[in-house]
Amino acid sequence: MATKDYVKRGRSPKKPARNTRKAPASGGFPIKWALIALCLVSALGYGLYFLSTTPAPQPETVQPKPAPKPQPKPAVKAQEKKLPPKPEEKWRYIEELENKEVPVEAKKEQKPSRPYLMQCGAYRSQDQAEQRKAMIAFQGLTSQVKISQGEKGNWYRVILGPYPQKRKAESDRNMLRRAGIEPCAIWFWE
Repeated sequence: MATKDYVKRGRSPKKPARNTRKAPASGGFPIKWALIALCLVSALGYGLYFLSTTPAPQPETVQPKPAPKPQPKPAVKAQEKKLPPKPEEKWRYIEELENKEVPVEAKKEQKPSRPYLMQCGAYRSQDQAEQRKAMIAFQGLTSQVKISQGEKGNWYRVILGPYPQKRKAESDRNMLRRAGIEPCAIWFWE
């Protein structure tokens, strides 16, 4: 098959774009909407006119009866003026709760027997451990690199602590996590 030279061939002329959109309607006066609006306004005007010209229904007038002559009131006995005795409440919890004491046993905070440590990595090379120690130092915390003997050689562990309470260790771990330094584990100091 013969090779074709597409570069010398040149570009084909652009086809004129077909305008498939319809041209917007002429901006003439919308007679149909004007007639609808005129009908609505005239109906509203007629309704208001009809309401204002029709008289409001008058209530039937009733001849008032003459007031009866006041009768003298009989003398009220002194015993009838007394109020009945106050009913006794059937609920007695108000008096019972005033003198009620609830014993509450507060648990004493248990202090750990050993301090806590936080380990933020174990590395094969001392350079990696020192880099992690420097990253922790930029966060304002002091750490140390401990060498521990494993089955396959030396491990360089980056340790923070000792912490007297686990809460302080967790606070520092959250600060390191926000800085992107993780995972960090909290254990008892060995």
